[in-house]
Amino acid sequence: MSLNKNYGKVILASAGSGDPELVTLKTVRWLQEADVVLTDRLVSKEILETYVRKEAMIIYVGKQCRRGISTPQQSINEMLVSYAEKYKTVVRLKGGDTSIFSNVLDELETLVRYGIPYEIVPGVTAALGAAAYAGIPLTARGLSVGVRLLTYYKSDIVSEDVWKELAQTDDTLVFYMSGETLSIVVQKFTEYKIDPSKLLAVIEQATTPLQQIHTTGLYAYDDTLKDKKFRSPALVIIGKVVALHEQFAWLPNVDSTAHYFEPLTGRVSQLEETVKGKRHVSRA
Repeated sequence: MSLNKNYGKVILASAGSGDPELVTLKTVRWLQEADVVLTDRLVSKEILETYVRKEAMIIYVGKQCRRGISTPQQSINEMLVSYAEKYKTVVRLKGGDTSIFSNVLDELETLVRYGIPYEIVPGVTAALGAAAYAGIPLTARGLSVGVRLLTYYKSDIVSEDVWKELAQTDDTLVFYMSGETLSIVVQKFTEYKIDPSKLLAVIEQATTPLQQIHTTGLYAYDDTLKDKKFRSPALVIIGKVVALHEQFAWLPNVDSTAHYFEPLTGRVSQLEETVKGKRHVSRA
């Protein structure tokens, strides 16, 4: 490690929650200036095709919780340093908002350790995009005055005391990366006697043309959604505000089993095949 090197700038940029029109103007500006783009899996290929500078190199560093293949975070950290040594502008493009469940801390620590200049560009996180496209206000008078952003992808990250407190709060609860563990989430809340007026919504592929929304009461979950496999990404909203979906939904469910963000496999992804015709794309 040398702090005397002249590094380029790294932009930790947000791509939004799926709909390519939710990307910010600032992220677009940086993509148009980028020499290298390290992109997540949950980034619309339309953003890459439309906004990335023609001469830029796109490197796919997608992650996929518990299935398929993923790029280790350490490898991404090393690439940030390596490309900042060689290029003026490196964009680390993240789905949703770069500060919400995105491992940004690891990347910030790496950049600071090497003295690499950086900038953080905020964006529309999945909770905000999903709620808006589902017609579910996350806070609403008489229903909820707060919102909590959570995750439950493994059993040791939420204690019993926390489950008990979450079951009693009137805050709206939003769970990221928890579609595969949803049965346990529901079990914990019903075990701690959550108010039956609080409903559950699962929003698959939020804000994309393939969005689907499923709602149920938590005590009816075993009879309605327990055996359903949800497509990634799936976001869970729990609270009294979920009841507003029926009244204010403005997008119909799409009858499709297709994936907007293709699952990672050992083969070259459809995303790469699509973008290859325009510019060089390589794998991590």
